[in-house]
Amino acid sequence: MDSTRGEREPGTPPRPLVALAAVALAAGTGYVMWLLPAKALPDMPASVPVSAATPAPGVAAAAPSPAATAPVPAVSAGAATWPPSRPVTPIRVGARTGGPAGYVVFVDAVREPGFDLAEAARRTGAGWYALGHLTSGPDGCTPRWGGVTEQGRNPVANRLGPLRAQGGDAGIAFGGPSGQELAQTCPEPDRLLAAYRRVIGAFDPAVIDFEVRDSADAATTARRAAALGLLQQEAATTGRPLAVTFTLPAAESGLSADDAAMLRAVRAAGVEIRAVNLLVPLRTGASGNLHRLAMAARAVQAQFGDVLGLTGRAAWQRIALAPVLTSPADLGGGRARRLAGFRARNDLAWVSVRGARPSDEVSRILGAAGS
Repeated sequence: MDSTRGEREPGTPPRPLVALAAVALAAGTGYVMWLLPAKALPDMPASVPVSAATPAPGVAAAAPSPAATAPVPAVSAGAATWPPSRPVTPIRVGARTGGPAGYVVFVDAVREPGFDLAEAARRTGAGWYALGHLTSGPDGCTPRWGGVTEQGRNPVANRLGPLRAQGGDAGIAFGGPSGQELAQTCPEPDRLLAAYRRVIGAFDPAVIDFEVRDSADAATTARRAAALGLLQQEAATTGRPLAVTFTLPAAESGLSADDAAMLRAVRAAGVEIRAVNLLVPLRTGASGNLHRLAMAARAVQAQFGDVLGLTGRAAWQRIALAPVLTSPADLGGGRARRLAGFRARNDLAWVSVRGARPSDEVSRILGAAGS
């Protein structure tokens, strides 16, 4: 045997000790790897990208819907922060490229500042909302809620973040029964276009609606149509198409001659009109309310051949129905089911309700039928 065997350099540990340390290290590493989860924990979601648009002060940026089993992350809007809620299934709503579908809840964001969009969506299942109304401010070219409140200071609109976090969405409505729509009071096309851009940049709506009372004014119609055509072109280049809708009164004979002419002019200017929302007042206690709704829809469907160049089912798909209630009793559960059935049979764009707010039961019926 070689006399040098077993000797080692000074400072080198004995080989048995090295072998024992190696075994311990391997065992420890294996144990740690066994403890690690196979995939990310459900309460540690990946970062969610936000819209490239810059929101107005106090407005939460839009975020895509979370996975169906993931909890809703905390969402901030201004000084308020909504904590994570219980796991929810995202509300089924129309594709963003197509705008609203099924049932759309109108919220008077001026008169109902305490309306909680996300809570209402969880309670009723309704995922699409329309927030109104933005009208012209004192200078005629600046949008204000109800003509008074600054664009970024409406508490309902500033709660869009939590609604979108759980799968819902909302459009913005201009005009309305009081005040004037911007195109009527802002004669400078560049300033009008800039005003609309500010609203879209702040709230990132999938749809903008115009409830107008100025259809007989050809100059106003031309200004609005030119601006909307440019806005739709700009939106298309970003990959986030902008739907444009109109909310107009309708009778059993259909749209007024002025409103029909206005829509025809808007279409001729190159604007894609996603739908026309028909306001049809219901008469308290009357038995023929639903019949009047159906008659109005059929009359407008016939008009769309000339107005929008559409006939048959394609024309029905551009019609939305909005019964105007004096009292929640005007639309009970039974009538809501019949209304939902009419929408489904004719493939209407959506149904909505104006005036008095319907009961939660009616909202659930209309929302479920539209999902």
